[in-house]
Amino acid sequence: MKENIPVLLLKKLTILPSQEVRIELNNELSKKVIDISTIEFSNKVLIVLPSNTLEESPTLTDLPKSGVLTLINSKIVLPNNNYRVVLKGLNRVKINNYRSYPNDKGVLLGNAKMLYIDNGETLEETALRKKLVSLVNTYIKINPEIDNSIISKISNCPSLGEVTDIIVTFLRLSKDKKIYYMNEFDDVLRAKSLIKEINIELEIFKLDGKIEKEIKEQFAREQKEFVIKQKISKLNEELGINSSKDDETVSLREKIDNFDAPIKVKDKLLQELQKYEYTPASSPEVSMIRTYIETLLSLPYNLMSSEETNKDKIRKELDKTHYGLEEVKGRIIDYAILKKHNPELDNPIICLVGAPGIGKTSIARTIASALRREFTKISLGGLNDSSELIGHRRTYLGAAPGKIISSVIKCKTSNPVILLDEVDKLVKDYKGDPASVLLDILDNKQNKEFTDSYIEEAFDLSKCLFILTANDAKEIPSVLRDRLEIIYLPSYSIYEKKDIAVNYLLPTVCNKYNVKIEINEDVILDIIKYYTMESGVRELGRLLDKIVRYLVINKVKEITESDLEIILGNKLYVNEEKANNVGEVNIIGVTPFGGSVLKVQAAYNNYSPISITGNVGEKLKNAVNVCLAYLDSEGAIDLKKKGIYLNFSGSDFMIDGASGSAGIVTSILSLVNDKQIASDIAVLGNIDLYGNVLKVSKLKEKIITAYNAGIRTVYLPQSNIDDEKDLPLFILKEMALIHVNNYSEIKKYLFKKK
Repeated sequence: MKENIPVLLLKKLTILPSQEVRIELNNELSKKVIDISTIEFSNKVLIVLPSNTLEESPTLTDLPKSGVLTLINSKIVLPNNNYRVVLKGLNRVKINNYRSYPNDKGVLLGNAKMLYIDNGETLEETALRKKLVSLVNTYIKINPEIDNSIISKISNCPSLGEVTDIIVTFLRLSKDKKIYYMNEFDDVLRAKSLIKEINIELEIFKLDGKIEKEIKEQFAREQKEFVIKQKISKLNEELGINSSKDDETVSLREKIDNFDAPIKVKDKLLQELQKYEYTPASSPEVSMIRTYIETLLSLPYNLMSSEETNKDKIRKELDKTHYGLEEVKGRIIDYAILKKHNPELDNPIICLVGAPGIGKTSIARTIASALRREFTKISLGGLNDSSELIGHRRTYLGAAPGKIISSVIKCKTSNPVILLDEVDKLVKDYKGDPASVLLDILDNKQNKEFTDSYIEEAFDLSKCLFILTANDAKEIPSVLRDRLEIIYLPSYSIYEKKDIAVNYLLPTVCNKYNVKIEINEDVILDIIKYYTMESGVRELGRLLDKIVRYLVINKVKEITESDLEIILGNKLYVNEEKANNVGEVNIIGVTPFGGSVLKVQAAYNNYSPISITGNVGEKLKNAVNVCLAYLDSEGAIDLKKKGIYLNFSGSDFMIDGASGSAGIVTSILSLVNDKQIASDIAVLGNIDLYGNVLKVSKLKEKIITAYNAGIRTVYLPQSNIDDEKDLPLFILKEMALIHVNNYSEIKKYLFKKK
């Protein structure tokens, strides 16, 4: 017999013929399968277990070719809209194929074929059935956990298959074994496998009895040893000899009594102390129990730093160590003011995103100092084991609390500032998913009862201020990124770097070597221009350190531009005023390490309509196609007559994105019109098929990068005009920012006839 039956996929439940199970369904697809079955298929459902139970959305190839045909005995719709369904197993079936239900592509139908044919019981099957009944009878006598009713059920069964199915439902078997018995059609094979399983269990029970006897004997010896030790202890008391362990127990009990913690935690400590008392001093468990008690006692349950809420004092502290970063400083000051009005205010989860050297880590340390909180840093770069964050269970050798609880213990306060550094470099593999663990740690609704695997008792992390850092927001796991308040830190202009060097970096270096040295601002500008090419100031700090060391060792009081090559070597970056070739245009991109000026070069191509070279991604390739379609619609190019070759250069990272589209169009038109575009011009904007110039992201980063590279004219989208309010005033004065809505406006500026 063959028929098509709706398929219900179960991952955590097995069902056998003649077995009745009750399940609750909250999945909409599963509920739909039940509804279709009751309406169109006489309450029949085909139960199938996917081969890979970890797969969220299994394909048809992942589904097995066997299952169990079941009957829906009852269906109840619960108040929460879940279904409570009672299923009765009927038969094992072979499934020839799967196909989608005609009226709903999400529902599967399985073409099921019955294989069971009753030709009477063979002698072998009769012998196996009797053997199974006998073994189960023996098994029940020595295992009181098994229900006696199984005997009456299997004794009255005429079929070996039914006997095996009933036994499987009663035995406590692993899921994999139950799946095997569910999918195995051969009654004899199932029976032989069960005989083997029960015999193994019988042997284990015999061995358990032997072990239990040995344990009782050992316990009796230990009891005797304990009584003797107690007597010795009493004799030592009479003689004035004190036991060190007894002293420790008294000391620990005193600490527990004075420990300010929830009742549940104190009860746990008293239980562990009692265990410590009764454990022999020679046992290796003694040190483990003591370490656990001391760790739990070191948790600062109700200890908090007195927080600074005066906005002027916080601003002064933040400005003392960091230049700029106004958005971060403003957010912290806002938080402090609001916290003063509502002490129960949830702490923000701030993520600072920017290039290396911008000051993400150091500003987090200063925030802690400004708020008068303790500070600790946890590096997440390359972390792949979630146990590093939440600890290991005490059953493991060398178990310890995770980094979060360890950091809180180190700070000795329950409201520290915890820096989670480089969250974009988390690794997910077979050891776990640290990003998922961070959700529980960071979420203010969940971390009030954070439980470390080692501590095993809840601790409130909601008072902690978590600050995260990352170089690239795109690399932060999406489930985590959604919960973060992301603040982008843009690159510094050369004049901002000069101010940071004069007011922050140089005084810090001079204090380090206990000297007082001043360096001319023009010299510092030369260092920035010719020896650094970074978004932050980390390399600049190293160069200033090298210069101060040279001046101190050689007893030189001041330095000029000509001395730089003696100290720092030949210039690394020389901004030569080199004219662009025809077809060459500046575009600006942003990498995880800051902004970068890129070149797009166009040339004619005689062997292909379009060729693209450079380290480019799919988004940029798509953008090129849109640019070509726009130019073709304008009649500016004809790729059938002559192809275009585009080359992208200027970055060690993959160039991917559409914000350089306007520059690509300009490069091709420069080639077509045989006109050079000045090297101090850059073109920004995403082009659509109609030539509209669309808004780009991270404008401040791109404009500062252009300014530092000597570019003084930038064509950019009109829709980005509101983003310019964040730009430094001197950049707005020195640069020509030309706003356009459509590329035709750029064309008029750059390709107007003489």
